[in-house]
Amino acid sequence: MQMSTAAMIFAAGLGTRLYPLTADKPKALVEVEGTPLLAWAIQKVIQVGITRIVVNVHHYGEQIIHYLQTHPFEAEILVSDERDYLRDTGGGFKWAAPLLQGVDHILLYNTDVISSIDLQAMFDFHIRQHALATLAVRNRPTQRYFIFDPRSMLLRGWINKKTLEQKMICPVKKPVELAFSGIHWVKQELLSLISDDRKQSLTDIYLYLAARYSIQGYLHQEDEWADMGKPESLAAFRGCSYQKS
Repeated sequence: MQMSTAAMIFAAGLGTRLYPLTADKPKALVEVEGTPLLAWAIQKVIQVGITRIVVNVHHYGEQIIHYLQTHPFEAEILVSDERDYLRDTGGGFKWAAPLLQGVDHILLYNTDVISSIDLQAMFDFHIRQHALATLAVRNRPTQRYFIFDPRSMLLRGWINKKTLEQKMICPVKKPVELAFSGIHWVKQELLSLISDDRKQSLTDIYLYLAARYSIQGYLHQEDEWADMGKPESLAAFRGCSYQKS
């Protein structure tokens, strides 16, 4: 039986790192090589054959809605409106649940990520591992890392290198610390396991659930990847090598 999929693109952030570019527009509409970040994300998602995409909005949300109404894509684009209250990733995902019914698996994708990652290969891995959630991760410098068991690549903790805050689910021999890439495949079941709290982070949700469910890391070290939410990334970006599916 063929499994059905949908996607959610997180586009509700305030874009504070890109100020003043986001003083009068949402981060999702900041252009990279003449194309808004949101369009980069939508086209990437469409490449894997997904035809239903939910986009959440908050900061200058009306601009995103207008953009989607005036720029057709080869997919059904639905808006999850958070203009009343910014709910973070977990709360935003839960709020969008009515728009994500009737599918088996959901791709979650940050609007400020541009990558050559093979989303189909990641999905195949997600299915083989029977994971509740599969997180794209890589070895790169950052402040916050997920901690994995190097043999199973199961999520076992999280650490903030700046504050030294650490959350461990269980002890691991020779744990590996990897940075999250803002891309995840999840089972539909995850939505039923998230509380109705208005504001919550998917990071905290994953750490809570990892003691009972398979939260898997997917290493994609060889792919091109860029966090376009930072001005230095915008300045240095050269898109030709990111066009792989």
